[in-house]
Amino acid sequence: MGLPFSSGTRSISKLNSFPILLLFLLSIFSFTSTEAYDPLDPTGNITIKWDLIGWTPDGYVTVVTMYNFQQYRHIQAPGWQLGWTWAKKEVIWSAMGGQATEQGDCSRFKATTPHCCKKDPTIVDLLPGTPYNQQIANCCKGGVINSWAQDPANAASSFQLSVGQAGTTNRTVRVPKNFTLKAPGPGYTCGPAKIVKPTRFVSADQRRATQALMTWNVTCTYSQFLSQKTPTCCVSLSSFYNDTIVPCPTCTCGCMNNITHPGSCVEGNSPYLASAIAGSGKNSYTPLVQCTNHMCPIRVHWHVKLNYKQYWRVKITITNFNYRMNYTQWNLVVQHPNFDNLTQLFSFNYKSLTPYGAINDTAMLWGVKFYNDLLMQAGPLGNVQSELLFQKDPSTFTFDKGWAFPRRIYFNGDNCVMPPPDAYPWLPNASSRPVISLLCSITALLVSLAFLLSYDY
Repeated sequence: MGLPFSSGTRSISKLNSFPILLLFLLSIFSFTSTEAYDPLDPTGNITIKWDLIGWTPDGYVTVVTMYNFQQYRHIQAPGWQLGWTWAKKEVIWSAMGGQATEQGDCSRFKATTPHCCKKDPTIVDLLPGTPYNQQIANCCKGGVINSWAQDPANAASSFQLSVGQAGTTNRTVRVPKNFTLKAPGPGYTCGPAKIVKPTRFVSADQRRATQALMTWNVTCTYSQFLSQKTPTCCVSLSSFYNDTIVPCPTCTCGCMNNITHPGSCVEGNSPYLASAIAGSGKNSYTPLVQCTNHMCPIRVHWHVKLNYKQYWRVKITITNFNYRMNYTQWNLVVQHPNFDNLTQLFSFNYKSLTPYGAINDTAMLWGVKFYNDLLMQAGPLGNVQSELLFQKDPSTFTFDKGWAFPRRIYFNGDNCVMPPPDAYPWLPNASSRPVISLLCSITALLVSLAFLLSYDY
């Protein structure tokens, strides 16, 4: 295994580090923007399809399906909550595969009490194990929806409603307004419902097709800034050619301040840890993080491990500092120009993402089922790791100027904060010169000593 240093290695000027600095600044600006546009998944969204499949004496029966068309962003426990505002005085007579969180005031109904009478109902998924007579297809997963690239078979969730006082023809039915989607907190913004071509349903034997009586779609997009006012993950860096370990920037996701804000973090050996976790209550998705300099729930470490003649190796470690969260179906998205020559991956699943067409520089990584697809809460088991083997492309490969480090990293769809470019582990300055200088000095000393010993006095 040869040394990765070239004879032309020299110190890096501020001008040479400008491209990396520009990427860093762009990552900051992209995080603070409220626009729901993801450059690595530009068409990603959650589409809500509302299909009317039958009429009732005072309304209709509808199947509502949420399709997660996001490549790597999923909805994890405690699951989604879908809300809207009725356009008229509609009520929900019954529900299957989901339920309204509140019934509301149904006192005006004497004979039969509706399932929900609220003007602005909120629907949640049913839990696994629900009786079969209350289920429909794609329901009852506790509100969990996987991402499209990671698990397309489970990237949808459905429920069925019987809606009353709603009109019984296509002309008298009115689409709901003000759709909201929580997953489980804020972050998604939904547009207005748009009436589209009715959905076609093909039978299992492919011999008959039916269609919905009426269909409308709602598109919801995600903004990290709306979801969290502070970042949720950070990146640390290290390499075999430099002893420097670049940590996550200080106060990336907050600062330790147990004086004015007690309980903002907790030490791993604290006697109050168990009570703090048990007392999470309804805000169980609010992080309870271990006290660190960066205060992030998740840290991703990228270590340039080895250099071979034709290959180089990287080790990735994901550490969970959140005591309240086990991350199920986690995923990591990494952008690096050498992913077009990824040779081997150990203990992670891999899928190439090509947000820029033919440019293959973005990879999605996730755990192997029943092995490391669950990232445990903070503690001794709260980490997963893997190694990646890349083949070198002589025209682009270099360890110089921080090229070996990722351009961008997402965890569960959230952009992680990178260290500042001037803190990256650089190649040692003129690394070959001290070795040559030392050899020359030793050689000169030996020649001089031999000359003196051979001199005839």
